[in-house]
Amino acid sequence: MLKTFFVATTLCLLSWACQSQTPASDSLRYLALGDSYTIGTSVEVAERFPMQLVKALQQKGIKVQKPKIIARVGWSTDQLSLAMDRENLSGTTWDLVTLLIGVNNQYRGGSLEQYKLEFENLLKRAIDLAGKDKKKVIVLSIPDYGVTPFGQRIQAGRISREIDEFNAANKEISESYGVAYCDITPISKEALKDKDLIAKDLLHPSGKMYGRWVESLVGMVSR
Repeated sequence: MLKTFFVATTLCLLSWACQSQTPASDSLRYLALGDSYTIGTSVEVAERFPMQLVKALQQKGIKVQKPKIIARVGWSTDQLSLAMDRENLSGTTWDLVTLLIGVNNQYRGGSLEQYKLEFENLLKRAIDLAGKDKKKVIVLSIPDYGVTPFGQRIQAGRISREIDEFNAANKEISESYGVAYCDITPISKEALKDKDLIAKDLLHPSGKMYGRWVESLVGMVSR
């Protein structure tokens, strides 16, 4: 009898442990696609904008799982696409997908036309990953790093002009597909006067700036 009780108790504990580690089925699955701006270079993990977005949504009573982030410093559109291939995301549907990519295409002198083609392909993949529900996809504009101390040392005017051109392209494509577009570039330009918006590396956004982005993003999330 004691043996039977022990086995039953053990099974109950194991069942409870599994349930406690398994995300609730009604919580949103979030996929964040991008580059250094998405992985949060030079800030703490909790300060990354995907992490701050999850926290902000949870504070509003919206259940969201820990985000899956596919992003790395230096990635351009083609590198993000290859990384997505390696992740083998087919068969998985996400309730929220954010896409922010393109600064490294501009930084390396890549053509705008090539960017348009590769960005559109990534956007179509993002929509597919969202179960073809366009309301679940949000594109973020590219920040203007021309206003940072790093950018000020290398033709800030050219950088800002080209970033605006890349953003005009990704905005037009996003709108043609009917997905939400979050223009965070004006916020990034404020770093010219507010140095607290820039990370210690003098190039990337600080946690404070990411928080500003989230203020704009949170209302765009489709439940």
